[in-house]
Amino acid sequence: MQQLHTPHVVVVMGVAGTGKTTIGPLLAARLGVPYAEGDDFHPPANIAKMTAGTPLADEDRWPWLDAIGGWAHGRAGLGGVVSSSALKRSYRDRLRAAAPGVVFVHLTGSRELIEDRMSHRQGHFMPTALLDSQFATLQPLEPDEAGVAVDVAGTPEEIAERAAAALKDLPEPTR
Repeated sequence: MQQLHTPHVVVVMGVAGTGKTTIGPLLAARLGVPYAEGDDFHPPANIAKMTAGTPLADEDRWPWLDAIGGWAHGRAGLGGVVSSSALKRSYRDRLRAAAPGVVFVHLTGSRELIEDRMSHRQGHFMPTALLDSQFATLQPLEPDEAGVAVDVAGTPEEIAERAAAALKDLPEPTR
C-alpha cells in the first residue's frame, strides 16, 4: 500500500546561472506538482534594472519575495516548486514568514562552471557581469533551515534526480 505523504513546497534557489529555470520544472514534474517561474513575479521596474546591469536593492526585492511567498503559501499541503535566487538568509526568512513549511533546494557549483553556462544562455536578462555581486551576496543555507544543497554538475536530468532524492530525506511538511 502506497504511503500517503504531503508534498513539499520547494524553492529552487541559487545564484544566477545555476539552472533554477531548467531544474525547477524537471523537479516539479518528478514530484508531480506545479512549477512557477520566480522571474515572473518580478515587477517590470526590477527587470528593467537587471537588464541594465544594476543589481537589485533589498527594497526592490521585498514585493517580489512577498509575491513568491504568497504563491508558496497557496500551495501549502498541495506541493509546488518555485524558483527564486533567495541568496540571503533574510530573503529566505521572508519567504518562510509567508509560507512556513517551504523547503529550499540550493543549486551549487563553481563560479567557473556557472559563468560558462551563463555565457551560452540566450535571451535572459541577467548579464554575467552581475555574477560577482550574486556570489558576494550569497549566504548558503544554515543548519536550522529546511533544505538541501545540490551540485549542478551533470545534465539537468541528473541534477533534478539528485534534488528529488535529497528532498525525500527531509521531514514531511507540517499541515
